[in-house]
Amino acid sequence: MNHKFGIALAGLTLGAAAFAQTKWDLPTAYPATNFHTENITQFANDVEKGSGGKLKITVHANASLFKAPEIKRAVQGGQAQLGEILLVNYQNEWQMFGADGIPFLADSYDAAWKLYQAQKPALEKKLAEQGIVLLYTVAWPPQGIFVKKEIASAADLKGVKWRAYSPATARIGELVGAQPVTVQQAELSQAMATGVIESYMSSGSTGYDTKTYEYIKNFYDTQAWLPKNAVLMNKKAFDAIDKPTQDAVLKAAADAEKRGWELSKKKNLEYLDLLKKNGMTVHAPSAALKADMKKVGDTMLKEWLEKAGPEGQAVVDAYKKM
Repeated sequence: MNHKFGIALAGLTLGAAAFAQTKWDLPTAYPATNFHTENITQFANDVEKGSGGKLKITVHANASLFKAPEIKRAVQGGQAQLGEILLVNYQNEWQMFGADGIPFLADSYDAAWKLYQAQKPALEKKLAEQGIVLLYTVAWPPQGIFVKKEIASAADLKGVKWRAYSPATARIGELVGAQPVTVQQAELSQAMATGVIESYMSSGSTGYDTKTYEYIKNFYDTQAWLPKNAVLMNKKAFDAIDKPTQDAVLKAAADAEKRGWELSKKKNLEYLDLLKKNGMTVHAPSAALKADMKKVGDTMLKEWLEKAGPEGQAVVDAYKKM
């Protein structure tokens, strides 16, 4: 008797779970094959498993649901319960979003993690004011310079058509005397193919994803900065789910952060190998180029601190003490 009763109960619970399933959307601007998106997909699977199927997250890759600049507002306004953004893209809204885009402030994975720890309390506070929870971040591989010709110093970048995709990348272009042109990642291959740009700074990952090696043959591994993608969550949507489901989301997010940073390190080396295999020369920057770029970094840190004020200074001080 008991056995049958158990089966009937199990059937009821399953029916109820399927009926009460909450569905969330998670837009991201990157292709499904990008390691950030693969990590997010794993996060979504972990949430579904961890919540016993109560919460299902659909990942919308490649800017298919919202374009990159629209994602944060979509999460804030509740059109999407979750979303992934590149923090530096929002520097004009609030300077702290751009802390990890200051060149040569944090130029390794360890330094980038420390900067994140210093930045995190301010980030969480600001996002909370906007009705958003910071779930986790993952750093991109370090940024280097893709350029058509070989360069020995910053002077060699004078007049070069330079891709800008954030306030910081535009400013670097200006400081080295290049010509900044705004191009989003989705249009990057076309911009290189048609000669709209001859150089840009990004990670080996972006270089490989966009087949930059078909157009540009040099990569200078300057490890200039490691910008972070952040996965954000609408606070109201989070408050509306039960405690066990909330716990499942937070656990999956903590796992995704740890896994994502490890994945980024591993991928960085893989991408540099892939670029070489596809005919790109990966250069260590010359001492002159390093010194020139460090100067650009110092100028930009000073400019950033003037805009970010005491809040920015506090974050930089906390980071330097770590």
